[in-house]
Amino acid sequence: MNLIIQEQDGFNVPMKVIGITGGIGCGKSEVLRFLEDQGAYVIEADKLAHSLMSKGQKAYDNIVDEFGRGILSEDGEIDRGKFSRLVFQDEALLARLNDIVHPEVKEYIINDINDKRTAGTIDYYIIEAALLIQDGYKDICDEMWYVYADVDTRLSRLVKGRGGEASKYLSVMDNQDDEDYYRLHSDEVIDNSGDFENTQNVLKALLNKSR
Repeated sequence: MNLIIQEQDGFNVPMKVIGITGGIGCGKSEVLRFLEDQGAYVIEADKLAHSLMSKGQKAYDNIVDEFGRGILSEDGEIDRGKFSRLVFQDEALLARLNDIVHPEVKEYIINDINDKRTAGTIDYYIIEAALLIQDGYKDICDEMWYVYADVDTRLSRLVKGRGGEASKYLSVMDNQDDEDYYRLHSDEVIDNSGDFENTQNVLKALLNKSR
């Protein structure tokens, strides 16, 4: 599998590849919607992973070979509920799934970057994932942007938007890398703790700076 982004000879390639990352509840989805409104092309790694697990995709075949046909629903698609319950309660099984899906996601994204860079119709190509840095996407991105929000703001958003107790989300946060890790490995930090109008102004300035 070739994961090398093609170099273009003989002319300037203006398209910027920007990674967007951050912990749960930091407001990445709102940031992505705004960037799309500004004309950026956005790809969310988790959603792409789900699509590559659909019947007919390479990842689907590899998953069925690895986990057996017992994970399939009547229509032959992977039963997401049944499969999630299987892998998310067993770290070894989850690691096996990630070993199948993550390389397929990365290969798709790199090929897509090459295609869109060749076409020359996109100024900003945005890749989003919570584990973008951890999964080695810094080698693919021109810049890495960390969307930050303080813990109280994140918890308030999560409880309001998804329901449940704050303790559930604190447990998730405890299992994610801390703020210092993201700051260390990012080119820009976007504070999304307050009014989103302020975040919009920061994003506009960063887009202009990246031109």
